[in-house]
Amino acid sequence: MNRLVLAVLLLGAASLNAQTEIRFDSTPDALQLPAGVYFGEVAGVATNSRGDVFVYTRTGHPTLSLGTARPFAHGGSRLFEFDKTGKFVREVGKDSYGFMYASQIRIDPADNLWVVDQMSNMVMKFDPQGRVAMLLGRKAESENVPARGNPNNTGAGQQTDLFNGPSDVAWDAAGNIFVADGLGNSRIAKFDKEGKFVKSWGKKGSGQGEFNMLTSLAVDAQNNVYAADMGNKRIQVFDDDGNFKTAISGVNSPAALCLTKGANAVLYVSNTNPPEDIDHDGEIYKMKLDGTVLGKFGRAGKLPKEFGTVNAIDCRNENTLYVGEIGNLRVQKLMLH
Repeated sequence: MNRLVLAVLLLGAASLNAQTEIRFDSTPDALQLPAGVYFGEVAGVATNSRGDVFVYTRTGHPTLSLGTARPFAHGGSRLFEFDKTGKFVREVGKDSYGFMYASQIRIDPADNLWVVDQMSNMVMKFDPQGRVAMLLGRKAESENVPARGNPNNTGAGQQTDLFNGPSDVAWDAAGNIFVADGLGNSRIAKFDKEGKFVKSWGKKGSGQGEFNMLTSLAVDAQNNVYAADMGNKRIQVFDDDGNFKTAISGVNSPAALCLTKGANAVLYVSNTNPPEDIDHDGEIYKMKLDGTVLGKFGRAGKLPKEFGTVNAIDCRNENTLYVGEIGNLRVQKLMLH
């Protein structure tokens, strides 16, 4: 290959790579908390149809009451609401029995709030007024001290609504509910719109339909279920009955998924920072639903436009995103160009 041909090829490759970088701006202080109140690890962020912003955050550590035959765990997370200008509105579910270790918050088409808590093993539905409307899962009455794992756990879980480390929730067009029971177990649990358990699929592993840290879910208009299989560095896609359809790779370790609405829906995927080296990776990908990468933006870091362990993305508006970071204890509002 002569030098001229090689130069043309390298120039073309550089141009293609440049096109993959999406330009964007960031407002890291778009949400104004009351004086003396601070975000902890931001596990979830979501907006409703009015543009109000809800943040589920780990504001401290759960506490364990000892000295009795039944040690009781409580506290550790809070749910805040802001209006579309970023002004603080209220705290939802203050001192809730199920708020312990925030995992995610999602908002359904009727503006109900769905709070996923990893430690209480509950998915809690609140109506738009903040009243509890449905509970999935069950918090243990007492805790083992010290906590003991189950080395024989296959990750398939019980074929019920008892969870072990739930991480996300999503819905299809019929209102069926899908829960990622993916941090202690490795399965997706399906419920009907009334909250009755239907079935579940998945177990620990790297094979087709198996998971290693199932962190996030999204459902498209055709009722396909997208599952962020972070430990296996892929997104698996199923129909809404759990039948495997395809796997998407090329986004390294997907942690958070967000799917836009409309005829030309796109999927935003965060490549989480590896826990042993948080100064690497961190970018967010924009993809077609067939897995084609349209572009990416951001990198690991502490400054605006940089990311530290993104656990949540809200993309109700395709070019205005809210991103919740566990590592940087913040929410960034992003404007994509």
